Amino acid sequence: MNTILQIFDVIPIQTKNNLSWSQHLSQAITSLPELVKLLGLPESLAHQGREAHQSFKLLVPRPYLSRIEYGNQNDPLLLQILPSAAEMQNVFGYTKDPLEEAEHNPQKAIVHKYKRRLLVITTGTCAVNCRYCFRRHFPYGDNQLAQAEWQSVIDYLKGHPDVNEVILSGGDPLMMKDTLLADKVRQIEALPQIKRLRIHSRLPVVIPARVSDDMLDWISKSRLDIIMVWHINHANEMDEELASAAFKLKQAGVTLLNQGVLLKGINDTVEAQVNLSEAVFDAGILPYYMFTLDPVEGAAHFDINIEEAQRLMGKVAAELPGYLVPKLAKEIPGKTAKSVFAPLLDD
Repeated sequence: MNTILQIFDVIPIQTKNNLSWSQHLSQAITSLPELVKLLGLPESLAHQGREAHQSFKLLVPRPYLSRIEYGNQNDPLLLQILPSAAEMQNVFGYTKDPLEEAEHNPQKAIVHKYKRRLLVITTGTCAVNCRYCFRRHFPYGDNQLAQAEWQSVIDYLKGHPDVNEVILSGGDPLMMKDTLLADKVRQIEALPQIKRLRIHSRLPVVIPARVSDDMLDWISKSRLDIIMVWHINHANEMDEELASAAFKLKQAGVTLLNQGVLLKGINDTVEAQVNLSEAVFDAGILPYYMFTLDPVEGAAHFDINIEEAQRLMGKVAAELPGYLVPKLAKEIPGKTAKSVFAPLLDD
């Protein structure tokens, strides 16, 4: 019997679409000892990761857990969510604000770094806590907008008529209920200057049921070009439910892109990168960016230097057509755009 099925035969919980996304959220794993037990891992992992868990809490929904290989402590999905003692190492150059977003935070909930587009911090919560998250230390409490304060975002946009694209980020913007999210989108749509709405989310990746009928309803009614950027780092994160969710969004007219993070020990091989690009494209998602790690405190053990990353992507480019090779990029504070690095090709 498949060991993944075995584990969920024992646990009295369902992981498929007969539960709503909010029910899946309510049953997410937040206990490190419980996670270790569920996945058949050594108890020592819970002890080793205890301090990191206190610093940045474990949070992972059960649908995502079902894709992790039982008993494999080196599973590439597990390593993205498992608190580790390595996070507590103090490494020079890795900071709490690696992108210096505080310098571009002109008012509550707004990050305005680039021309013609701005980012709105819609919520400080996520459906999963990724251990490499560049906003793991972000002061969400200082940027949390109450419903009545949303008008301040609209007023800021009116005062910046050159902005024609709004990016909803967080946290994860899809943590908002669809009634609330749809209301915010309608207010953005009322501004004739806005052409595009971009939504950055990992929620449908970890809980595909988030692509609900309510979501598809407000999306299909929007006049805006909607781009949804998903965050998939490994081909094993793809399954039939996620592919089905992607298909529904494409049918509703959404452009789907994927941006990943290059992570040591997780997806830093040619095979992993090739399989990832093939898997997301098979689901109708276009590979977009592959970012090098933002130097955030607590994640140095995931980092890969630029030249090594360029050589890796050069080998990937030799395997795939150009449209399946994501752009290798890094966000450097103070630059007017993301820095893109060409793959280094073998002679």
